[in-house]
Formats: sequence, C-alpha cells, structure tokens
Amino acid sequence: MLDRTGKGDLQATKKVTEAFMDALRKRPELGEVFTSFDPTFPQYMLHVDYDKAAQKGISVDNAMSTLQTLMGSFYASNFIRFGQMYKVMVQASPEYRTKPEDVLTMHVKNEKGEMVPYSNFVRLERVYGPEQLTRYNMYTSALINGDAGTGYSSGDALKAVEEVAAKELPRGYSFAWSGMSREEVLSGNQAIYIFMLCLLFVYLLLVAQYESLLLPLPVLLSLPTGIFGSFLCLQLAGLQNNIYAQVALVMLIGLLGKNAILIVEFASQRQREGLSIVKAAMEGAVTRLRPILMTSFAFIAGLIPLCIATGAGALGNRSIGTAAAGGMLIGTIFGLVVVPGLYVIFAKLAERMGSKSESDSVSSPTESTYVHES
Repeated sequence: MLDRTGKGDLQATKKVTEAFMDALRKRPELGEVFTSFDPTFPQYMLHVDYDKAAQKGISVDNAMSTLQTLMGSFYASNFIRFGQMYKVMVQASPEYRTKPEDVLTMHVKNEKGEMVPYSNFVRLERVYGPEQLTRYNMYTSALINGDAGTGYSSGDALKAVEEVAAKELPRGYSFAWSGMSREEVLSGNQAIYIFMLCLLFVYLLLVAQYESLLLPLPVLLSLPTGIFGSFLCLQLAGLQNNIYAQVALVMLIGLLGKNAILIVEFASQRQREGLSIVKAAMEGAVTRLRPILMTSFAFIAGLIPLCIATGAGALGNRSIGTAAAGGMLIGTIFGLVVVPGLYVIFAKLAERMGSKSESDSVSSPTESTYVHES
C-alpha cells in the first residue's frame, strides 16, 4: 500500500493500512492477511552534532563506521587452526554493549589519533517508529502479505484485493503489486495464448502430414477430455490451477495428441486401402488399443510418486503429477471412443468436400461455331 499524500505521516499510514486489512479479511477469496509495518516499534535515535564533531577532528562517516563495528561486528579475515577455518569478527566485548546508553561511553579515534567518547558529539533520544521503513516507487509503503482462501485461486485473490482497494482506500493512498503477485498480474492470461499457439502448431503439422484441413480436427477435438480430467482430479485432490498444473496441460497436448494420431493415422491408411470410413475407424481403434493403453498406463504409473509427494516442494510435485495423471487417464479412456467417432464425422465431410470439388472441376462442353460458305 502506497502513501501518495507526500506528508510522511506514519501514524496515518498505519490507520489506513489496518482499515484496508480489516476489509480484506472480510473477503472469502483471501485467507490470512498480515503486515510487518509497525510505526510504534521502540527505538533509539542518534542525534549527531556535526559542529562539535568537526571541533574534535572527527569524521562523522568514520564515527558511524566505528560504531557499526563495535555494536554490530565486522568481518576481518579467516585463520586455520586444528584443521578447521575460523572467522575473525571485530566487535566490542559484551559487557561494553549491554545497554543503549553504552553507546555514549564508546570511543572513536580522531584525526590526531586521540580517543574521543561519543558522548561529546552524540545525543540519544528514545523514539517510536517502524523497524524498517520501506519505499516503493519513491512512496512510503506498507508491505501487506496474504494468501488465497480455501477453494479460491490466486487470481480470485488478486481480483478481490483490487475491488477492496478501489472501494476502501481513501484519497491519496493506492496500492501496487510486488513479488510473485506482480509477475502474475503482468503475465495476465498468457497461458491461454500459449495453449492456443500450441494447438495451432499441432494443427499445422497435422495438416501437412494428412494433406487435409479436416482430418487433424479429430486429434484436436479429443484434447478437451484430457483437460476436463486434469481439472477434475485437481478439484478432487484439493489443488489449484497453478503454473505446475498448466505445464502438465501443455504436456498433455502432445501425449493425448499422440494417442489420437495413432488411431487417425491407421484409420486413414485403411481407408486408402479400400475400407469404408466406419470400418477403418473401428479397425484403427481396435488395432491401436494395446499400444495406447501400454504407453498411457506406464506414463500414469510413473507419475504416482509425484501425486503422493511430501516434504519440500510437495505442492508443485503433486500439482503437476495429479494434473498430468488425471488428464492422461480420463483422456485415454474417453479418447478411445471419441477419436474414432470424430474421425468418421470429419472423414465423411472431407469425402463430400472432395467429391464436390471434383464435380466442380469437370469442364462444361464448349460451344461450336459453324461457318457457312456463300
């Protein structure tokens, strides 16, 4: 959430952030919503008197670097002893940095080599503010994290945030996406275009192979059964349509298309040998039944470990495994019935169109011209 007012009032930003988060929690599309923005975090501010520091011959940059070393440590070098490597860290002893006031008792070396205590040019003030002040596009921002609610996708959650922001955020405040959410919003619906592009390439290759505009259609129209099986298994397993599931869908285009090509190719060959379209389709389905089932069930068996994966990265493994295995199973079972039927329909259409074009190409009788001699 961005504060575009330019006032820099962190307390007002906190109130707007909390009201915005309360409105987000009321939406069922969103699960847990939280933020690390807290302007009431207790801290100490160091006020440096630059004039006194210059009088003492101290560079403020050197003084702050020395304070960082004494309080927060500084990596110097390594050394090896007893066959092991040890790091050398420079830092003040614990008894000299137990209280915030110990900062004033520390010393820094001036340009003359003299040790000057920080209390001569530094003053401590107890204040309250954010532990870490972040800016986004040069605006004061509050980072809000959340996840999608049960039964909703990340796209539903992003849309809900946009609706709540348009309704609840006051004038001068807006929001911007970051991290994975920003990448998802920028990518938009590219997955749809990727699927369409894959189908286009498959169609063009099959057109070149069969030398027909209609015979590739049984292969492409058999793919929705596999896509339906993928989404059905994802729903039953309680998984979402994430990037892993979409990768599995792209993979299914090739795998299920291969099964359909086996049937269509064999049926087309048998039809050219003189069989009728229906008999050629039936023989293609029966002859290619065993190789299709063997390869499909072997592929599904190989995906079982991904479907039941546990541990780190289990969600991604289960998503891609469940989508691929479910789509392959449903697509194979229904494809053995759908593909021959589609082949019969489009093969007959191709036959009718071919016969019509042949009849149109028959030349009409030419007119004769008679010349009579006088």
